[in-house]
Amino acid sequence: MGQSHPPFAFVAAAPVEAAQITDVAAPFCAVIGAGPAGLFAAEALARAGARVVIYEHKPSPARKFLMAGRGGLNITHSENLERFIARYGAAARHIGPLVRAFPPQALRDFCAELGEATFVGSSGRVFPASFKASPLLRAWLTRLAGLGVAVATRHAFLGFAGEGRLRLKGPDGAEFTRPADAVVLALGGASWPRLGSEGGWTELMRRSGVAVTPLAAANSGALVDWSPIFRGDFEGQPLKTVLLRHGDAVARGDVVVTRTGLEGGPVYALSSRLREAATQDGAATVFLDLRPDTSLACLTRKLSRRPAKQSHATFLRRAGFSRAEIGLLREAQPDGLPRDAEALAALIKNAPVKVTGVAGLERAISTAGGVAFDEVDGDLMVTKMPGVFVAGEMLDFDAPTGGYLLQAAFATGLAAGRGAARYLGLLRDEAQAGLSPSHLPKSRAPEASNKYSV
Repeated sequence: MGQSHPPFAFVAAAPVEAAQITDVAAPFCAVIGAGPAGLFAAEALARAGARVVIYEHKPSPARKFLMAGRGGLNITHSENLERFIARYGAAARHIGPLVRAFPPQALRDFCAELGEATFVGSSGRVFPASFKASPLLRAWLTRLAGLGVAVATRHAFLGFAGEGRLRLKGPDGAEFTRPADAVVLALGGASWPRLGSEGGWTELMRRSGVAVTPLAAANSGALVDWSPIFRGDFEGQPLKTVLLRHGDAVARGDVVVTRTGLEGGPVYALSSRLREAATQDGAATVFLDLRPDTSLACLTRKLSRRPAKQSHATFLRRAGFSRAEIGLLREAQPDGLPRDAEALAALIKNAPVKVTGVAGLERAISTAGGVAFDEVDGDLMVTKMPGVFVAGEMLDFDAPTGGYLLQAAFATGLAAGRGAARYLGLLRDEAQAGLSPSHLPKSRAPEASNKYSV
């Protein structure tokens, strides 16, 4: 099959014109993983004229996507595009071109095509009108079926058998091989492994000489060794509208006291920094401002009106502090709260909490680490594995919650799908930028009657 890169030997099909493609001539592409990245790659490939089968080892597709929708599916964010891209931190220079090629508005348009209008919340986050993932997924799977895409569930990916063949294990437990002209790997990270993303692919990639940054929990809760009294009294209690600070990084919002520490958007936003600091130093300190909208001077004046004989708890409750907030202040300063108004105000504005680490992958929202961007080209093809493309959380990037994770999944899925289509000789016009038929005038969508063997 031409040049060989054992154990892989995927070689691009001879270029063909869309009008010349028949059911027999159309190249076959396997997509491994039925999350958003895999589904989007499959759609791009099918619209370009490839025969596509998605292999998913779970009984149903997009389980983590559905889980994300249980609390209201945050599909993307409405902020300025350059600021949006900056949220990806060190990976922004790699993710940026992909997001620019498929920006948040394009994702909103995609949802609208599937019958799910979106709206911008007060925080700038974008949600489907139904707040759910299930209607969007149902409509999407229906459209994919109409494009001739097959989804083979309960099929585990075991690796490659050489000569462009996949190793798979079917629902009956029997192993078999399947030839493919190209493969898109969208196996996810390793967070919430019970939903399907287990990270077992990392060893396969490393054995092939591909650099993989170790997977680590991202967007996860902070671990704190609460005192038994505080844990017993305040587990499950919220701390409303607080500001968290670690070094020069700040995050604001609501957090919740848990048995093992703190959860919530601001905690997730700082979790990567806290993880790295705790790994390096054994612990990290995060500072909580319980009144971020009140200046230190104003708070000091308010607290200076305290009656001489009134207890801390009574005074602070009458000043508007919740029992959980008072408990947190005592936890931060176990030797006793200061009676001096300025010192007490300073503690309220900067209460230290010792973080021993972050929650593990089994509870993390997402995964940091993955296939290094130096190992892939602009089409997300692994340079050491010609014909193999990667998308989604398999790539080495870390993003906060707020729609950035899903936007990256869609953008990288589209990039990998287009890249595979170009590799197969199906897509050569850079102007063919979208997914809808009007955006791809020269592409061929397989007829709905096409059925391909899995």
